[in-house]
Amino acid sequence: MLLICCKTGRADTRQAGYTIIELMIAITISLIILAGLVSILANNSRTRGEIERANQQTENGRYALQLITDDLHNSGYLAEFNPGPLATPAAKPDPCDTTVAVLNSALPLAVQGYDNAVIVPTCLSDVRAGTDILVVRHASTCAVGSAGCDANVAGDAYFQTSGCNSATELASGNVATYFVLDTNAASFTLHKKDCVTLANLYQYRTHIYFVANNDQAGDGIPTLKRAELGIATFNIVPLVEGVENLQIEYGLDTSVTTTGSPAVYTADPDSYNGCAATPSICVGYWRNTVAAKINVLTRNTTATQGYVDNKVYTLGLKADGTTANTVGPFNDAYKRHAYESVVRLNNPAGRNSP
Repeated sequence: MLLICCKTGRADTRQAGYTIIELMIAITISLIILAGLVSILANNSRTRGEIERANQQTENGRYALQLITDDLHNSGYLAEFNPGPLATPAAKPDPCDTTVAVLNSALPLAVQGYDNAVIVPTCLSDVRAGTDILVVRHASTCAVGSAGCDANVAGDAYFQTSGCNSATELASGNVATYFVLDTNAASFTLHKKDCVTLANLYQYRTHIYFVANNDQAGDGIPTLKRAELGIATFNIVPLVEGVENLQIEYGLDTSVTTTGSPAVYTADPDSYNGCAATPSICVGYWRNTVAAKINVLTRNTTATQGYVDNKVYTLGLKADGTTANTVGPFNDAYKRHAYESVVRLNNPAGRNSP
């Protein structure tokens, strides 16, 4: 039998692809998912940025403390020379004066300072108001010519101490022949113990720590800086960004018979116990400073969106010794943290020990 199939004439109504409604729904769902991913990525980015800022702030605070601590540990180091026989200056020397005479007169003072920048040494600039200034003096611990040490630079200040027990050096009975602090190379004629070999030379250093308003001019980033004694001048070196405040308390050995340990801490030896009326007494307190409490306040170098710093920070005590030295609230968008360290001034403390 032959079967013949014929079309019915009805159109094929089957459809292929998506309708406009389906396409719009798919796009909407995709946009919602994309918005969620963008939000997650943005939050992750902000969180990562905050973590990086917090880590940087922590490192900056610790580094600032470490720099000052290490320098204070070396304060008063003068190789084999004990400055005990030297006369205490009648007045606090100008730390910016680079003349040989003033450098020698300041030799007995391992440290000195200026509370709250009420007085600013002339070699400093852009000093942040209300922050302390710290001066540290010592010879280098590395003799000129030794491996890894700085080479001799003409015109720099150097220190030499005698080990020779001759009539013109240690046996003279005159402390002026025991050492040389000078910038003239011809002045360094002292000898080692054999009285033949010239004694070692050590670069003499005066470091002045202060907080500046800016790292680079006008950038608004508070920065710990240091003025370093050079050839007849001081060179200012930026050290740590984000350091907003520096406060120092000095531990004074005020015992009638010195012990090498602080009997009292004060933020300002220039006014301690009413000594301002007799400046030479104040200088004596500086000479018998054997410890220091360092307080550093650091802040992030960039602001945190949506954050307001309404905290109050305590940075030791004021000069009266009874009132906390507080700063803040700043009510800005910078996160901050306070750091503290107590440092023994090994050389002055050791010389004051019985």
